[in-house]
Amino acid sequence: MGSPNDIKKGVVLNYKDGLYAVVDFQHVNPGKGSAFVRTRLKNLSTGKVVENTFKSAETIDFEQVTYRKMQYLFTDGNQYTFMDNVSYEQVEVPADQLGDDAKYLKEGIEATVILHNDRAIAIELPKKIQYTVASSPPAVKGDTASGNVTKEVVLDNGMTARVPIFIKEGDKIIIKTETGEYSERVS
Repeated sequence: MGSPNDIKKGVVLNYKDGLYAVVDFQHVNPGKGSAFVRTRLKNLSTGKVVENTFKSAETIDFEQVTYRKMQYLFTDGNQYTFMDNVSYEQVEVPADQLGDDAKYLKEGIEATVILHNDRAIAIELPKKIQYTVASSPPAVKGDTASGNVTKEVVLDNGMTARVPIFIKEGDKIIIKTETGEYSERVS
């Protein structure tokens, strides 16, 4: 148990019968009235982000979680398997707990697995991940004149992304995992 003053980015709390990670917070101390903390919370089961305001007098149930760097190995049905590079222990994460993060996974990528009571509840991906373009339609002369400066390509993990028209099949590119947007081409 703790108070809203203990809220920091990344802490996990038990809120409305679910585990939520604090994505963003702001301590507010108005001139009139009591202080409060405005938060953005990410549900670790669904990935949905909600906003909530905690009054300074409230008590909050903070949860102890463990963060471990692990390597993504493979998918078996609805289970995503990760391996700890130190102990070689394998952990399975259900697909419904990954949400949209599952589409960014590719074999060998390193992610942070969040464990609660020795059970994987979510993952944190790196901010940017490198992919190889598996298929790309050719750029057509006149595309830029019509204002069409991006095209959709298929990446090596099967995900699609919008990239600039100069990207070709076989190019290595960086994708931002928070937005799914193209970041840069790797030379």
